[in-house]
Amino acid sequence: MESSKVIHALYNDDEIVLDAVKTVKAHGHHIEEVFCPFPVHGLDKAMGLAPTKLAITAFFYGITGLSFAIWMTNYMMIQDWPQDIGGKPNFSWFTNMPAFVPIMFELTVFFAAHLMVITFYMRSRIWPFKEAENPDPRTTDDIFLMEIPVNNNEAVITDLLAKTGAVEINVVDKH
Repeated sequence: MESSKVIHALYNDDEIVLDAVKTVKAHGHHIEEVFCPFPVHGLDKAMGLAPTKLAITAFFYGITGLSFAIWMTNYMMIQDWPQDIGGKPNFSWFTNMPAFVPIMFELTVFFAAHLMVITFYMRSRIWPFKEAENPDPRTTDDIFLMEIPVNNNEAVITDLLAKTGAVEINVVDKH
């Protein structure tokens, strides 16, 4: 059975925690998670995380919105209820397309933005009324926390973390 113990190393500066992550990774230890009160530039690369693919989904959500806008304007203004507005008859969607550009733009942005928010929440597993998974409430204020699993190397990791500038080191059972 694997150990459920983890080491929580707490830091009070973003540059120190970034250097500590690089040091711990250089010594071949696995970092489970780093909890920060604000985004730290370069932390994802230092932890060795793969780049996000959310931008690709945003592009496809935008294409979906654009397609919906084209279909909607064609159906409403050309097929269902064609109107002679200002002496300009609506015989084809293409000849009237310049008038539909604002609608196409707005629906492209609307679909991309709203579907990206939903995708981000689903990907991050953030649901309404979900309990916080934060191991220490101070990480929402001014403390950075690095969580490292213990695999019969508690003393080695603790000594390493003490050298990286950790202000507090705790060994806890992860439930």
